[in-house]
Amino acid sequence: MIVINVKDNESIDRALKRFKKKFERTKVLREIRNRAYFEKPSIAKRNAKMKAAYKQKLYAEQNF
Repeated sequence: MIVINVKDNESIDRALKRFKKKFERTKVLREIRNRAYFEKPSIAKRNAKMKAAYKQKLYAEQNF
């Protein structure tokens, strides 16, 4: 459970921003999206390899 202590003279907007940032770091939303549908392990591995190759290609182009 995420706990945000609102400090004295702190606006609600600032506290909400800190809450959103903490929530994003926990990666809960990403996990929920991944569990929304089943993906076979072989497909997941293939997608991971394709993503890695794409990132490597971009990195190579930047440092060329």
